Amino acid sequence: MIDLRSDTVTKPSSEMLQAMSRAEVGDDVFGEDPTVNKLQEEVAEMFGKEGGLFVPSGVMSNQLAIKSQTNPGDEVIVEAESHIFHYESAGPSILSSVQLHTLPGNNGSITVESLTGAIRPPDYHMPPSKLVCLENTHNRYGGAVYPFDEMQTLCSTARKMGLKLHLDGARIWNAHIASGVSLKEYGEQFDTVSVCFSKGLGAPIGSMLLGNRETIVRAHRYRKVFGGGMRQVGVIAAAARYAVNHNIERMGEDHEKTKVFREILSDLKNLEFLPAGTATNMCIIDIRKQTKKTVDEILVDFKDHGVLLTPSGNGQVRAVMHLDVTMDDVKTAAGIIRNLLKH
Repeated sequence: MIDLRSDTVTKPSSEMLQAMSRAEVGDDVFGEDPTVNKLQEEVAEMFGKEGGLFVPSGVMSNQLAIKSQTNPGDEVIVEAESHIFHYESAGPSILSSVQLHTLPGNNGSITVESLTGAIRPPDYHMPPSKLVCLENTHNRYGGAVYPFDEMQTLCSTARKMGLKLHLDGARIWNAHIASGVSLKEYGEQFDTVSVCFSKGLGAPIGSMLLGNRETIVRAHRYRKVFGGGMRQVGVIAAAARYAVNHNIERMGEDHEKTKVFREILSDLKNLEFLPAGTATNMCIIDIRKQTKKTVDEILVDFKDHGVLLTPSGNGQVRAVMHLDVTMDDVKTAAGIIRNLLKH
């Protein structure tokens, strides 16, 4: 079975497992796990931040960023197709008692004009605008990279208006490789950054929130409140360290797999791809004009022929390339999908 459902389906390599088995551990709730501490220091330095906080998931990292930078009743501005809005179980309203203000985007990017138009005036009838959250790469736009010049302009505008900035950078590693923008340059634009080690990098679990010391101290407390305190967690922090040290540069291979995958399907004229331009390690395929079958029916057909994809809403399916599939796997999968959609 060729599994293209997500880059989270990867298994630890033998080298990663060895790193995990050799990990020096301690009680992280007491701040005594040396492997966790090294990981936090190293990744914070990569992004030019004062501190990092290792957490189980990207959702927790995003929610800690919101909780530690807002007060109940504040408003958080997000792009309308963002992960925070669609896939985090109404976490901002449950955990932080904030309201989300969604703005339409273009491949996940929002304009300065729409942002400035969304800022609330100082009127007690309205919730205070407090935080802007961007996403890079963008999940629901098929791994689209946020154009860096647009990001810089938007972040500069937000700062001038007194807003805090958070980056959902679950796949920022892919954006870094695709754009050539350094991780530190990305980090400079935001007060907090969330990164994921289990998407693309191949670690079995783990994310991190990055920010200044004061914010990380607050987030640390809320991690405990959210039930995220962990003990001898160096065994998984070691996997994340291995991933960061060995699997970032190789992501270009996954981007090349996506390019080949799309090329094989490109002669099916009725297919539409997201993003429309340069992709990273995933693509979303709109199949509505190509087949009369429902998404569920066509996914069963794919599975019966040895390929796993996921639904992405609105007559779309998603394919994600990762380090556990070879280029030959990708070519085979694309050929199977092409033949099934052609008939």
